[in-house]
Amino acid sequence: MTNVIACIDGSNVTSAVCDASGWAAFQLNAPVILLHVLDKSAYPIESDLSGNIGLGTREHLLNEMVELEARRGKLALEQGKYMLQDAQTRIVEAQPAVVVKTLQRHGDLVETLLEQESHARLVVMGRQGEQHQDQAQAIGSHLENVIRTVKQPILVVMTEFEAPKRFMIAYDGSITAKKALNQVLTSPLLKGLECHLVMVSDAQSQATAELALVTESLMAANFNVVTAVCQGEVQTALEIYQLEHHIDLMVMGAGDAANLLI
Repeated sequence: MTNVIACIDGSNVTSAVCDASGWAAFQLNAPVILLHVLDKSAYPIESDLSGNIGLGTREHLLNEMVELEARRGKLALEQGKYMLQDAQTRIVEAQPAVVVKTLQRHGDLVETLLEQESHARLVVMGRQGEQHQDQAQAIGSHLENVIRTVKQPILVVMTEFEAPKRFMIAYDGSITAKKALNQVLTSPLLKGLECHLVMVSDAQSQATAELALVTESLMAANFNVVTAVCQGEVQTALEIYQLEHHIDLMVMGAGDAANLLI
């Protein structure tokens, strides 16, 4: 598990994914693999248009449509190569010490990430890709599928990125939360940053006692820890705490991985 895999698609979050990947790779002393996957459903290698109503006897139209589809796919691959080159240049200029490689595939993003997973230390993705970039509250369908499937930590970024100064662990004592905590303890990614350990619970004394045990582990790993117990609806309470304390990055467990939300 050595690479930071940065998934880019040309959406308006691509620059932030590049910047976050460069930062993470520097922290982890790892190379970046810039990954662009041309979706096989949007750009099929071969198109069967013979079933189109009204075109069955018009062979010249069918041939032209097949040629257009092939040309469209070729142009998309070429555009992807230029996009990878630009992304590589952006990371190298910001982080000269980081090695950056590019990888382009035609297929399915989740399948490609699973192929690369044994060599991945961190996956970096935008919250929304091209299909959802105009929907501020939406989570991209690719991201949802990756979270459910990929077991490595996933760094999710918005439209802009700045190197974080403090982070928050959203802790609830669950198995996934403990996995996320272990990722923080065993990785150099967040070392040196102020850590806020936050639990949302109506049982104040019980939550405080549980956080005290977790704090010991974090302090033993040389983290400066601030603890807090919040009340209310979980997502709302976490968002309010994040805003009030100027938290740059949130760590939480989801599926089999730890998600780091910037």
